[in-house]
Amino acid sequence: MPDLGLLLDVDGPIASPVTRSIAIPSIADDLVTLVGAGVPIAFITGRSDAFIEQQVVEPLLARGLAEALGKPGARMFGVFEKGGAWAAITPAGMAPVSVDETVAPSRSLISDIRMLVQNRFADSMFFDETKRAMISVEQSREVEASVYLKAQAHFDTYAFDVLVDHGIGVSHRDRVAPDVNGDVTFRLDSTIISTDIESVVLDKDRGAQRALEYFEAVGGELPRTWRSVGDSRSDYKMADFLHEAGFDAAHVDVRPSDGVLDKPYPVITEHGAVHDEAGAIFLRYWVDRLRLA
Repeated sequence: MPDLGLLLDVDGPIASPVTRSIAIPSIADDLVTLVGAGVPIAFITGRSDAFIEQQVVEPLLARGLAEALGKPGARMFGVFEKGGAWAAITPAGMAPVSVDETVAPSRSLISDIRMLVQNRFADSMFFDETKRAMISVEQSREVEASVYLKAQAHFDTYAFDVLVDHGIGVSHRDRVAPDVNGDVTFRLDSTIISTDIESVVLDKDRGAQRALEYFEAVGGELPRTWRSVGDSRSDYKMADFLHEAGFDAAHVDVRPSDGVLDKPYPVITEHGAVHDEAGAIFLRYWVDRLRLA
């Protein structure tokens, strides 16, 4: 088996942030090739299992994923909502999804954020009804990014206040409001296309740990060489976990304009390419390096 494992964010390196789907055909082809060769691949994402099933797993099945996963040693896994939900990906598609109910927001909070979107922000964003362990509000596809980002700033302020009204300790960037016990249990995480309202225990390092535990349970020995790929600063936490666990880790930053972080492991950028273009270059590099083409 190749000495390589991959932990992949989805929005950005795999799915286009514009179409929110796999827009570059070679990405799907190379993922199928790599997993069929024995490279364990996990998608570590804030997206829901429904999104990954529709926008990633189904296109991969159309490109031969079932046959690839039927080969000895083939392993693929999905960690959704930054560790709040997870499932194996099999030749038959997505396995039953497990959910960590301990981190999920209350029904009343979900309802209030849904109403906030419907009453004030329906012209620029929508409430993601597929989430199980967090709340997500996303840019409407027909809305220009500049319009969305202006509306997002107002939404974030209102949403923060909703959590405070519920007695929840919450943080968003430099703004922090502890609960009556002095605790902060939720955060708002704003990206270029969404705002997630999530438990503070959810993050990409938690997702990475869950993925490696699965790979070890079903396949025994793990590769020593791992690469993580993402487009946000939180995605570095996948490589943080790998490095601290003693693996040969490096992180590929497909949106370095936000600032490349100083880390004790290599940080790779793809010579000016960004988002899924950079993701495509990265995957093809490993297909060629492992002589799988």
